[in-house]
Order: sequence, then C-alpha cells, then structure tokens
Amino acid sequence: MVDATVHLIERGNVRADAGHVVEGFGMATASEPEPEPMRGAGPVYNLVIDHPEATILWDTGSHPEAGDGHWPDALYDRFEHYDAGEHRLPDQLEAAGFGIEDVDAVIATHLHLDHAGGLYHFDGTDVPVYVHEEELKQAYYLAKTEEFRSPYVAADFDHDLNWQVLHQNRESHFEGVEFIRFPGHTPGLTGTMVHLEDETVVFAGDEMYRAENYEEEIPLGANLLWGKRAWFDSMQHIKELSRVHDAQVVFGHDADQFEEIADGWG
Repeated sequence: MVDATVHLIERGNVRADAGHVVEGFGMATASEPEPEPMRGAGPVYNLVIDHPEATILWDTGSHPEAGDGHWPDALYDRFEHYDAGEHRLPDQLEAAGFGIEDVDAVIATHLHLDHAGGLYHFDGTDVPVYVHEEELKQAYYLAKTEEFRSPYVAADFDHDLNWQVLHQNRESHFEGVEFIRFPGHTPGLTGTMVHLEDETVVFAGDEMYRAENYEEEIPLGANLLWGKRAWFDSMQHIKELSRVHDAQVVFGHDADQFEEIADGWG
C-alpha cells in the first residue's frame, strides 16, 4: 500500500458509433430488421498519480489538433474528438494543480490516437515513458504501414522519448503501483493497479471501454479488437484481480462511471 492520491484529468469526449464499443450493438434482427444507428460520446481522461516517489501521468490523451489535420480524415470521421482543442493537457493539468514540468514519469497504456497525443510534451526530455514492448512494436508497424486504417498515428509517438520498455506481463516500478498487461484491445495494452492505503483500484484502460464490456462480458466491436480470445482472458484476469484485492475497476470511456469518479482517489 502507498500513501498516494490519484487525480482525474478531463480531456474531452470522442464521438463514435456504438458498434465500435459494444459488439453487435444495433445489429438487425427478425423483430427489428432496421435498427436505428446510434453514435455516442465517451470521455477521454488522464490520471495523475501523486506518489511519494514520483508524479506519474497516466496516458496523455488526444492531440489538441486532432480535428485540424493531426488525425487522418478517415480516422477522425470514425472517432470524432470534437472538443480536443478545448481540453489541452497543460491547461487541464493546471486546473488540477499540476504542470507539465511536474511530471516525473509517464505510463502509456497503449499508443492509440486518443491516448498518446500528448507525448510530444516530453520530446527531448529525460522523463521516462513506460510502454509495453508488444505495444511499441505494434504501434510502429501499423502506423508506418496502415496509417489510415489503424488507430495509431505515428506523429503522436515518433519522438525523441525516454522509452522505458516493459517486457513482462506484470511489473512494478513504484511502490504500490503495478503495470499489468491486458492484451485484447491491443497486444500490449497495459493497465495499472494502484494499492492505496484505503482501497485498491484497477485502471483497466481501453480493455474495458464501458460497463457492458465488463459486467455483461460483451467484447468490443471488431474494429477495436486485436484479439478476441486474448480480450476474454484479460477480462477474466481483471475480474480475478478485483475479487482478490476487493478492487474497484475503472473503465476506459464510460460516461456514467466518469461522473462517479470525478473526485479521484485517496
């Protein structure tokens, strides 16, 4: 356990078809042969883990110019971060009492465009950026070969960064903080389990976009799923961690939960 606090940093909302997030959503049936399409907005957020050993930034959100050419048009058409420019990382950190210069370490859960868009703030610095080996390989491969079809944008992460590459499925680099690989959404997605003095929290990231993915065990849609079997195994792993540690599980983009966790932890 560690005497730390975890602050929620609001970064706006991404609007997309619900079928990306919940497999089979809106699928036609005999009783409803022409279901209404539905687009919904999910929150984008970062965390600041104010830890005795370091101020740790968990993900960096979307680039503020996501809708102004930084994201390829085809990607922005599917995943519309319409208010990215209104929730810039330095401004949102300042509102929580932190500055970019206060960040001692970054954990990149994965390198999709709505999670890695603020890494440029650490270009040329010695701030360590923790990312899993499998994620780094996947991101570079797809961004350099399929830029307009995958949710990776090379300009988000192709910087002079102090990469600290995670090679194991479970590693701890700070007291009471565990980086745990949850493959499924991407091959190297890394969640974080924080053992606070009064509670344990599992930040599942985009392995579980919404409560339906976790509580009803409905996978993400095919466009957001690297491996379905891996996703299911990771979902069960997260449930086991929750049982063993009596831990709260925090999802990646659940609007209802976002309202409940706004005050953070600790």
